[in-house]
This record gives sequence, C-alpha cells and structure tokens, in this order.
Amino acid sequence: MNNKGFTLIEVLVALAILSISLMAGLRAASSMTGNAERQWQVLLAQVCADNALHQLRLSPQFANVGEQSLDCPQAHFNFKVVLTVATTPNPSFRRVDAQVIDAQTPVLRITTVLGRY
Repeated sequence: MNNKGFTLIEVLVALAILSISLMAGLRAASSMTGNAERQWQVLLAQVCADNALHQLRLSPQFANVGEQSLDCPQAHFNFKVVLTVATTPNPSFRRVDAQVIDAQTPVLRITTVLGRY
C-alpha cells in the first residue's frame, strides 16, 4: 500500500509551529510600535523642554530661583514642563532642571546651567 499525503499529527505539528512563529512576529511588531510611539513622545517632550529653556535664556532678566510650571500641548499629548531654578556656588550662574510630564508620568528631564548676560 502506497500512502501519499500527511498524517493528522504532522499537519497539527506544522500548524503549531506556524502559529508560534506568527505570535512571535506579532509580539515583535507590537514592541516596535510601542518603541516608535515612545520615541515620538520623547521627541515632542524635547521640543517642549527646549522651548522653555530658550524662553529663560532670552528673558531680559536673570532667572529667578524657584519653580514654575508651563503647559505645552504637542500633537495629541498635553505635556507640562516644570522648571526648577536653583543657585550655584558662582552667583553669575543658575542651575535649571526642566522636567517634562505627561499625565503625571515623567517623560524627560534636562539639567543645564544659565549664565548672566
């Protein structure tokens, strides 16, 4: 007797291997999509932080010590930029921390030093 074709077990094993590889591919694609969304969010947060720091640099008076909060809507995100200005040992400089937050979740933090012009 000459049997041609596959047994049911062979077909089920092939389907199991195919489904596992497809699930792995879907998981990798989902991870890449999540990473791309995170990079987009960080890029927009960087724009918000840069804008806030440029405002401080362009201000005619030296940055006052303290904390201030600015709203910064970008695309579909509603960021909040918290600027914390602190003194340094040199009175001609101020340390500035800019933290960008999206719905109570920190997205980005930048620290820099501003000098008196």
